[in-house]
Amino acid sequence: MPFVPTVPAVIDLEASGFGSHSYPIEVGFALPNGRLECTLIRPEPSWIHWDDSAYQIHGITRELLVAFGKPVDQVALWLNKQLSGMTVYSDAWGHDYAWLAVLYDAANLAPSFKLDHLASIMPECEASRWNNVHDEIEKELGLKRHRASNDALMLQRTWVRLMDSDEFAIA
Repeated sequence: MPFVPTVPAVIDLEASGFGSHSYPIEVGFALPNGRLECTLIRPEPSWIHWDDSAYQIHGITRELLVAFGKPVDQVALWLNKQLSGMTVYSDAWGHDYAWLAVLYDAANLAPSFKLDHLASIMPECEASRWNNVHDEIEKELGLKRHRASNDALMLQRTWVRLMDSDEFAIA
């Protein structure tokens, strides 16, 4: 198992759908120091795919993205500044990797951080407990919105609880 800080940085993305034409619409992360950040992403003109089943999960409208989303280059630069040099973990590595690639490609930039799968820092014996602990965390936090930073926080806290970390106080 690779070296991981006591608390991993966790990233989550929401997207327009789940197919090959989907694109990122929101990105959020939870840092080891407990800081949460999140931003909406304004769709590029060529990004037209919209899946109602994805909308039913995240509840973000395309109109909201057009009105309040940040341009892809601004989001990519912001992520690079906030996550520079870190390994950032995702529970849906395949999707998040693809959506980050779409974002960075549109911005004509490269990430300054590494994305890895949360499972790579999870002992196999804990993987079977993941869903139950994740459900406990979700109930404790009482988060009503399925959004990127909330999801990153729940993932991070689930990992911490499973690892029985004494160094991260969960408020």
